[in-house]
Amino acid sequence: MLRLGSVNLVSLDELGVAGEPVEDGLTFETNARIKARFAARATGLPSLADDSGLEVAALGGAPGVWTRRYAGPEATDAENNAKLIRELAAVPIGARGARYVCVLAVALPDTAAPGGLRISVRRGTSRGRIAVEPRGSGGFGYDPLFEPARERPGGRTFGEYDRAEKDEISHRGRAARRLVPVLRELGFE
Repeated sequence: MLRLGSVNLVSLDELGVAGEPVEDGLTFETNARIKARFAARATGLPSLADDSGLEVAALGGAPGVWTRRYAGPEATDAENNAKLIRELAAVPIGARGARYVCVLAVALPDTAAPGGLRISVRRGTSRGRIAVEPRGSGGFGYDPLFEPARERPGGRTFGEYDRAEKDEISHRGRAARRLVPVLRELGFE
């Protein structure tokens, strides 16, 4: 996704940073910014954060920012998928429009910026629909239920795509490709 030769991405765990930010934003962008700020302040390094999820039109945009914990705070992918299937049981396939959303935020320490950080954000989406039942074992989360728009109803789900094929049209792939010019402009190659 992010193809920059001289940049090494390391996790907060690898850097020994304890704790986690409180993701209490009501949008993907707000939560991505919260996570990027937390990481940059904890490390003093440029930081990249992601917030992403699934929005289903027939559910008023749910699960949205609660995508990971849709069926409860410790819900598994299977439990989240089962809840989504139950909630859409009476909704015909033509009304099951959905989109994956990813927001990537980069926070750069900058004493001249508000709060001492300069933040750049890029968004990617992938439109499609929710299948009647899960298909495929690839990916994670709702991938076995998400039929991208390029597929006919009943066609392949992201759970049936290989990694490269999914990256080409996925929300994360699109957000990452939009972020590369920003990173290059900031001096990362």
